Amino acid sequence: MRVVGINWCLKQSKGISLIDKKSHLAESYLEDAYDSFKVCMSSEGKWKVITGYYACYDAVYAILMKCGIKSEIHDCTIKLMGFFDFSEKDVRFMKELKERRIRVQYCRAKAELNNLQGIKEFVLKCEEVLNMLDDSKIEKIRDRVKKDGK
Repeated sequence: MRVVGINWCLKQSKGISLIDKKSHLAESYLEDAYDSFKVCMSSEGKWKVITGYYACYDAVYAILMKCGIKSEIHDCTIKLMGFFDFSEKDVRFMKELKERRIRVQYCRAKAELNNLQGIKEFVLKCEEVLNMLDDSKIEKIRDRVKKDGK
């Protein structure tokens, strides 16, 4: 697993960039997160793992869109969780889920996903974080992203 920093992410062409705030996209990504979770619950094998991961990833990305932060590198998106009200346990959960998805999707590992409740709770937590964001908090986060990148 590669370890990336915000500064590295800001220098990548598909890494972190500040864009206009996109509340409508935040809502859309959150809907996608819930849709992926529904698919995850009814899937088996590798698709259970893949859709479980994307349920969580899209929920995090919804937060970023509301703040006007774009990131097309998954490790960078996960790194940004540290700018919000996520615990180390939450970040570790996301990293482990990402690694499981990669192993299943690309390395043909055995597909195991036994923590549907954890995925549901993570998506709900993302929705809480999203709903707690106001303009003042968003500006502070955007300023931190800019500052941490220098």
